[in-house]
Amino acid sequence: MEIYLVGGAVRDKLLNYPVHERDWVVVGATPQDLLNQGYRQVGKDFPVFLHPESAEEYALARTERKTGPGYTGFSCYSAPDVTLEQDLLRRDFTINAIAEDSNGNLIDPYGGQQDIKKKRLRHVSGNFVEDPLRVLRAARFAARYHHLGFSIAPETMDIMATIVTSNELSHLAAERVWTEMEKSLAERSPEVFIEVLRNCGALKALFPEIDCLFGVPQTEKHHPEIDTGKHILLCLIEAAKISPETCVRFAVLLHDLGKGTTPEQEWPRHIAHEHRGLDIIKSLCQRIKASNEHRDLALLVCQYHSHCHRASELTPKTILKTLEGLDAFRRAERFEQFLLCCEADSRGRQGLQDRDYPQTDMFRRAFQAALSVDNQQLLNQGHQGKALGEAIRQARIEAISKEVRP
Repeated sequence: MEIYLVGGAVRDKLLNYPVHERDWVVVGATPQDLLNQGYRQVGKDFPVFLHPESAEEYALARTERKTGPGYTGFSCYSAPDVTLEQDLLRRDFTINAIAEDSNGNLIDPYGGQQDIKKKRLRHVSGNFVEDPLRVLRAARFAARYHHLGFSIAPETMDIMATIVTSNELSHLAAERVWTEMEKSLAERSPEVFIEVLRNCGALKALFPEIDCLFGVPQTEKHHPEIDTGKHILLCLIEAAKISPETCVRFAVLLHDLGKGTTPEQEWPRHIAHEHRGLDIIKSLCQRIKASNEHRDLALLVCQYHSHCHRASELTPKTILKTLEGLDAFRRAERFEQFLLCCEADSRGRQGLQDRDYPQTDMFRRAFQAALSVDNQQLLNQGHQGKALGEAIRQARIEAISKEVRP
């Protein structure tokens, strides 16, 4: 029985990248061999075991054969005669098909180290085409390592396009699509995830609401980049600079979906796109099983981002209505997330990335002024029920007016 460190831990060690978890492959053993040593079996489709002390995953070397559609349509063969090279051959990218033995020696039968030097994401074998989930994984890895100069090999992009045209993506479970998307949004360059999916046709197949934004013009005065799709990518870049939270990045990605439904005769203006985008976001989030947290923030940003941009034009009464619509008084943390999204939207314009955005400060000051109203004092003055609520609103409007319209 031989044990090797494999996959991401070896890859990231070679890249001087943080290693968060380690996976191991066991060659020349049976499930009973591991059970006899105290390992606990957890795999259902193939033998995976947890180490009795470290709880790290140890998988018996295996081969896979395509038996049906989608990423679950595989049968696995695991036995002592499966070699390390055979196990590595079934993996997705060469940089993930490197193993390390107990002495620190690397086993790299498919050129992963060379591809690391060339900063290239390349498939291990033609079997790559059999698993549609690898399209999303390729886009995710591209987003993770873009800042290091990595890109997807042209021949791998060709296979990804083949997967798309074969309609294999339709067999992906919504939960898997959402998991990959959320992970990708957490990467250093989330905009690359969208770019890669678009370049191979997967964006249109999986997220047509986003794909259709490319080629839709906006008013050049406010959007020098003109193209709405390009604007979304620029916004994602800015969002990644100011917040690590995936819900912020997700909301930024979806905030202009309504522009994809603007009649061409109305271009480049997009009147009421905020309202039209709401149902599109609801439908998209339901389809991919996005979390409620991500969906709710996306809806608020879509509906109210223009209010934030026009903060200096709003009356104190409208500012308060906006704060109430955002549920800021009960969800102050989400209100802050909303402001970050609006800032990313403003900065996500060609040549305007460094322009000041005082609107967020103005909204924060208005919010703090509204919070300063002493509800108990109004109650002591005899206001009750509906009258108390109206007295609080009037007091908040006055406080906001003094703060933003001194």
